[in-house]
Amino acid sequence: MTSTKLSYREYLTLAIPFVISTVTQPLLGAVDTAVLGRLDDSSFMGGVAIGAVIFNTLYWLLGFLRVSTSGFAAQSLGTLSDKDSLYAFLRPAIIAFILGLAFIVLQNPIKIGAESIFGIDSNVWESTIVYYDILIWGAPLVLISYVNLGWLMGRKLIKETLYLQVSMNVINIVLDIVFVLYFEMGVYGVAYATLFSQAFGFFVGVYLITRQISVNKIFHIYSDLFEKEVFSKIMGVNTDFLIRTICLLIMTNMFIAKGSSFGKEVLAANAVLFQLQYIIAYLYDGFANASSVYTGKAIGEKNLDAYKRIIKVSNISTIYLNIICVVIIAIFSNELILLFTNIKNVIDIAQDHSFWLILFPIVIGHGLTYAGLYNGATFTAPVRDSMILALIVFLVAYSFLIPIYGNHGLWLAFILFSLARTIMFFIYLKKMQRCLF
Repeated sequence: MTSTKLSYREYLTLAIPFVISTVTQPLLGAVDTAVLGRLDDSSFMGGVAIGAVIFNTLYWLLGFLRVSTSGFAAQSLGTLSDKDSLYAFLRPAIIAFILGLAFIVLQNPIKIGAESIFGIDSNVWESTIVYYDILIWGAPLVLISYVNLGWLMGRKLIKETLYLQVSMNVINIVLDIVFVLYFEMGVYGVAYATLFSQAFGFFVGVYLITRQISVNKIFHIYSDLFEKEVFSKIMGVNTDFLIRTICLLIMTNMFIAKGSSFGKEVLAANAVLFQLQYIIAYLYDGFANASSVYTGKAIGEKNLDAYKRIIKVSNISTIYLNIICVVIIAIFSNELILLFTNIKNVIDIAQDHSFWLILFPIVIGHGLTYAGLYNGATFTAPVRDSMILALIVFLVAYSFLIPIYGNHGLWLAFILFSLARTIMFFIYLKKMQRCLF
């Protein structure tokens, strides 16, 4: 079926496997939180929550490696060029490797900076340091894995994408349970389980890509690999994504830091709810990835009709996903919280704030799906601008609402942040069409 006649069935055939593969990513942190939530001390949960924020800060800053790789790989489907396909992988992989090594070299300054940001309980910070010192060594593996995943997604290699993500996270879940609950390794067990799963994902990803790309071709195109003009375009796209991610991380770090100021039990409760929020967001990320692939292909083909059809299909599909998420959260929020912890005070706080999760899909659903449209087109200025505006909204709400409503004010600021992103993406749609066609 051609892209101009894209059906909902065809869209969902790509989107649902992407949902399954992407939603396994937040399950890494979710399983870590749930396993530690079975231990007696909430400082373990809080410590891993802070450690996760540190690595999310590092890796989300470079999340453009996956997103931009997916966009360029999808466009290579439209151009039907093996050379474009190979370059779409190699160029960001080189960048990922260099940046991963830089994280290892700078691990101590990063740790010192993180300690100065989070004014938290000493027991919580002790758990954070254990988690950090182990996982920092996986930085090059994680960043190259972003490229691996982005390329597989962009090339519509559904089975390979699904196998990569699911197998990696199954390994992590099994090791989490074995190391923490059976060997009683605590935070060490969570950290080593995650590191081993990261290494597994890296090697599997490289293997799957080498089955699609002839390694011998690399030597024939080496002279063009570092072409200045193309690298400038890649870095321009990635700079927009970087600014977007910096804004997102400022919000996230402020959210976690303020939560920690309310005490370790509020921090732990927020960690549970934020894990659920991550899972919801990654459900939409699967739809965004499908939209990105079809948009990139339409751009590569210069096919306006296909582009318009993708927007319509994305809109309707997202509405249905919004309804499903709201209904599930409204009915099962208490049960979902209990999956993460059996600490009564943490459960009570999380349940008292759970209604914010019901609002989250409504305000963010289309924003996350539309991000895929912009990513696939590598039309990234709106992605950058929407996040800047959303951060401004968050900062204003943060300043005025938290002194009045406490932790509820913090969550309301987060909801307003999410809503602002969605509104901006709606506004920019027509501009993207005018610029690209």
